[in-house]
Amino acid sequence: MQEQPESPFAPGLTARVELTVTDADTALAVGSGDVPVLGTPRVLALAEAATVAATASRMPPGSTTVGIRVELEHRAATPVGRPVVAHARLAKVDGRRLLFEVAVTDGDETVAEGRVERVLVDRQRFVERASRAS
Repeated sequence: MQEQPESPFAPGLTARVELTVTDADTALAVGSGDVPVLGTPRVLALAEAATVAATASRMPPGSTTVGIRVELEHRAATPVGRPVVAHARLAKVDGRRLLFEVAVTDGDETVAEGRVERVLVDRQRFVERASRAS
């Protein structure tokens, strides 16, 4: 049996990504609702961007991570013009699987929180496999 190489990632890695909400980020614009506030798909994209940022400096050459599971509770509305910050913390490493705890805040208020699971893959093989599937 082949031994798995040690992960380049360790629990505790963190990152934050900021966004000032624009009309293009609203539920109305992204099709997830009909109100002019930060849409849930944009909240999720921001949280995922923070997970990507957390691993960027330690990413092995030729590798990337892809999202495989998300659990997100979107708790509060954020109007256009307001800045929000996504925080990601790598909570667990299980082989190639990375489990992040994420939170999106608007000042002191938690707008959303949850978990994002990503897996480390060979970028070229992943893209080739996806191309063959279509």
